[in-house]
Amino acid sequence: MAVEPSSIRDEYISYIRLEKNYSFNTVSEYETDINAFLNFMEVEGMTDLNDVTYPEARLYVTRLFDKGLSRASISRNISSIRSFFKFASTRYRISDHAFRSLHHPKKEERLPAFFYEEELAVLFSACEGNDKKSLRDKALLELLYATGIRVSELTAITLKDIDDQLGIVMVMGKGRKERYVPFGSFAQTALDAYLERSRPSLVKQKKHDLLFVNLRGDPLTDGGVRHILNMMMERATLHSNIYPHMIRHSFATHLLASGADMRTVQELLGHTHLSSTQVYTHITKEHLRKTYMNTHPRA
Repeated sequence: MAVEPSSIRDEYISYIRLEKNYSFNTVSEYETDINAFLNFMEVEGMTDLNDVTYPEARLYVTRLFDKGLSRASISRNISSIRSFFKFASTRYRISDHAFRSLHHPKKEERLPAFFYEEELAVLFSACEGNDKKSLRDKALLELLYATGIRVSELTAITLKDIDDQLGIVMVMGKGRKERYVPFGSFAQTALDAYLERSRPSLVKQKKHDLLFVNLRGDPLTDGGVRHILNMMMERATLHSNIYPHMIRHSFATHLLASGADMRTVQELLGHTHLSSTQVYTHITKEHLRKTYMNTHPRA
């Protein structure tokens, strides 16, 4: 008797959440991608995963292109569904040939956006102040830039994760992997001010030990961080769209441009593969080329 695709999906989601320890956001992305594919199967009249062959897989990818999804999003969809079929193959001997044979679309040549040091200086000046909100925002921005951590990692930091003496923070990265990241004197000063003069009065009687909180004293969410950064951009009157990963991109780009070695930056960022870090060398090379072309008298 064939097993319902939705039942296999539920087993798979439990597997990656509980056994593989994938992060909440990663699990959510996998579930979204798989649900979209199961909806496609239903529309096409397929009730069994064994009904899916290479032509159906190709048709699904074509539909994703028709929807206007980016190549990166389509590639992620293929990876999600391929992993799902591999699980189904192991548990229920369902063929995973369709998506295993499918090629990822060629990546778009688009370099990560980052801030120049002068732009960051303007951004930092936009959160100066002695009120509770300004102290929190300054500490948040300083720590993001000092460490290059992801926003999901930032919002999960607890008070005990910060080591004031050594100037390091313990971060829980993707796949529940812990790493220690150092931070400098600017972040330390901003954190001290926030912890002494802002956080206690914001938290009041709330019972949690998360480092960053909103103005009601509750844990700060990823969306809350994005809102804070957007408000900073408005005050700084910088004519650019900001997203939190730009701070991470800036961290990596500035380190490599100043001579840091690739392996160290890889470890600081928590990248599993060096290829994920190497994209930042392209940014620094392009920056050098533009600077040369704009300033050399015979360029």
